[in-house]
Amino acid sequence: MHLENKDIRLPSAALEVELRQTSAVSVPTCSDPGRLLTVRPTTGSYKPSQPDPYIPYDGRAAEKSHRVPEHAEFGSFLVEGSSSSKDLCFKEDTPLLWNSSQKKRSQFMPVHHPELIATEDSWENGLTAWEQRCMLGKEITDMPTLASSEKGDLTGSVHLRVQVSKLGCCVRWMKVTGLFVFVVVCSILFSLYPDQGKFWQLLAVSPLENYSVSLSGHVDSIMLQLDLAGPLMAGGPSGSGKEEHVVVVVTQADPMGNRWRRPQQVTHNWTVLLNPRREHVVVSRTFELVSREAVSISIQASLQQTHLVPLLLAHQFLGASVEAQVTIAVVILTGVYTLIIFEIVHRTLAAMLGALAALTALAVVGDRPSLTHVVEWIDFETLALLFGMMILVAIFSETGFFDYCAVKAYQLSRGRVWAMIIMLCLIAAVLSAFLDNVTTMLLFTPVTIRLCEVLNLDPRQVLIAEVIFTNIGGAATAIGDPPNVIIVSNQELRKMGLDFAGFTAHMFLGICFVLLVSFPLLRLLYWNKKLYNKEPSEIVELKHEIHVWRLTAQRINPASREETAVRGLLLEKVLALEHLLAQRLRSFHRQISQEDKNWETNIQELQRKHRISDRSLLVKCLTVLGFVLSMFFLNSVVPGIHLDLGWIAILGAIWLLILADTHDFEIIVHRVEWVTLLFFAALFVLMEALAQLHLVEYVGEQTALLIKMVPEDQRLAAAIVLIVWVSALASSLIDNIPFTATMIPVLLNLSQDPEISLPALPLMYALALGACLGGNGTLIGASANVVCAGIAEQHGYGFSFMEFFRLGFPMMLVSCTIGMCYLLIAHVVVGWN
Repeated sequence: MHLENKDIRLPSAALEVELRQTSAVSVPTCSDPGRLLTVRPTTGSYKPSQPDPYIPYDGRAAEKSHRVPEHAEFGSFLVEGSSSSKDLCFKEDTPLLWNSSQKKRSQFMPVHHPELIATEDSWENGLTAWEQRCMLGKEITDMPTLASSEKGDLTGSVHLRVQVSKLGCCVRWMKVTGLFVFVVVCSILFSLYPDQGKFWQLLAVSPLENYSVSLSGHVDSIMLQLDLAGPLMAGGPSGSGKEEHVVVVVTQADPMGNRWRRPQQVTHNWTVLLNPRREHVVVSRTFELVSREAVSISIQASLQQTHLVPLLLAHQFLGASVEAQVTIAVVILTGVYTLIIFEIVHRTLAAMLGALAALTALAVVGDRPSLTHVVEWIDFETLALLFGMMILVAIFSETGFFDYCAVKAYQLSRGRVWAMIIMLCLIAAVLSAFLDNVTTMLLFTPVTIRLCEVLNLDPRQVLIAEVIFTNIGGAATAIGDPPNVIIVSNQELRKMGLDFAGFTAHMFLGICFVLLVSFPLLRLLYWNKKLYNKEPSEIVELKHEIHVWRLTAQRINPASREETAVRGLLLEKVLALEHLLAQRLRSFHRQISQEDKNWETNIQELQRKHRISDRSLLVKCLTVLGFVLSMFFLNSVVPGIHLDLGWIAILGAIWLLILADTHDFEIIVHRVEWVTLLFFAALFVLMEALAQLHLVEYVGEQTALLIKMVPEDQRLAAAIVLIVWVSALASSLIDNIPFTATMIPVLLNLSQDPEISLPALPLMYALALGACLGGNGTLIGASANVVCAGIAEQHGYGFSFMEFFRLGFPMMLVSCTIGMCYLLIAHVVVGWN
């Protein structure tokens, strides 16, 4: 109901009503939650024409106090208080049709403007103040005193709000200015240095013929990077020295000599093993330059037979030492995490800024990559997998299957929340062992969100627990987590005896022990957490609806008059919903449910409300999804299938688009998490750029040095402990996919080092366990975490970095400890190598 003012003049005996637009916290009465009411007595006294049923009328206090009905409507209050109430006109309008009479009723604007309520938390924070101020109708005894106190409170509130607004504007201005200056500086530096494309030189070496070249023109250079390509092996030489290999000798004159003493020659030897079965393998190494003198490079082969070996050689001068590059990489990574942890900018923009900073550092160092090279750093197979599965899930959601699964899970749990959460986590862990964890979260996140909405639970806490167990379960098999797929797909490890069955046997047993400890730990971490929402489900759903409508309005680009009109209608819809929410909050009493006692009664109502909406489309979706999932599993077992995971997902999406006969294709594409895909692309570029800055290589070298310090009979145990924790901590800081791909060559070199001589397979198991379980440490530690957060944010239930960290990091510490103990017993005590 909305009141129209048609030239009404209240008599002097009536109350004067002032409507002021303010925030929800400043509302002094709950007569009408959509308006701020300030009542001032005039010279005359007010006497109601009839007694109000809600207010006990006392004739003795009629001249002193004037009580406002607690539950009366604002319109009826004016009717009772005015002698000319017959001139008032009440009109019931649709909220989307307010534009036509907005000028007439500007003084009756609802206070809950979308700009005044930035997040749902503002309702939580303002609820206590709202309830306190809603006691006006019962507590007013002296109107003049109340008027003066309300004026003082309103003035102080407005002054405080202005100060907070100014401080917020200042902080926002500093943030925007600082980030803009940073981007401009990086752009200028990046544009000053040209692309350093690698110029490969073809050469052939043999035991009888060697290759020599002299390099100059490195006045400001500190390091020399050599790249060698051909039938090579990534590992270093073994202790026997009987393998075919190539020796690269780098020689430079030392400038410390004088006229009585000839300059010394500094020589570096680099031995690379040959592998005739491989056609093109690139290996790199950097050498420190001690002077500005010319550098001499000599390459000679040591072969069992006299024949030529074709090789490709490229060199590049760098302007910074390895230590300086590692320091720059650490600073960039710290900056990215600062932006993400404190939510200064969106995590996608933070990854893009970090990638820009890393590319700028490479340009300044002298190793600026070309645009084509940067694009090659992106793992398009992972992006294709995510895109295809997002299309499948978007079409799947049209069938009502997710709502149906939510009701069934509620029925199986018999109304017990913790039984349902444990069941969901266990199912997610088992599915992730046979699928990949990213696909599992793409399928499980919508089901979990709908289930929590039905049960009036907070979906954020359930989703975080679910994705943690998804990462744990994915570590059990060779196809459950992308790091495992990378390890099993390595050809060098396959030659050492690593296969699908052996890898799964080693990992599956350890993950079972981890799961047995993780479930009690999850219950312990959630001991004091309130999983139920603190408000009734209708209030929670209404707040969520307001949030979704506001996001929808913000996503509309007002490029044309029609789009501007639609956006205005959506914002007015938000105002109407906020007005309705305020009315419901007025009579709300907090009741926190501990357990749903009437679950049997609610099952029938939920089953009637949430049914399968399109059975024909459901059959098509289940058929295509079953084919895709079976191909995921067969791809790693049957060697005759030449399709990667990305290709399988893309083909399945195309199949389902044809079978579903979708005409409005834009709606399906709009449901794709483009922000998540862009985040992964920026993250891949960032991680590869940091690897180019020798960050991962430096971590591997320091790990090798620590292992060499341990006595020989304890080196395997020390290596397992160090690799597990270094992999876990590094994977929690950076995504575990690029970290695993970079660490495999480092561990191969470590296992083939004659000074260490460790078996390679236990090191790979330690890497897999640490990388998979370490992904639970932070929000960006694993791909499944980012995917789950993106889908939850699209549904209006996004969780922050710290919310995930408070639960994920303790789970990571305990699970890595259990996994490490299992590896020590299996490979050190039992000797299962």
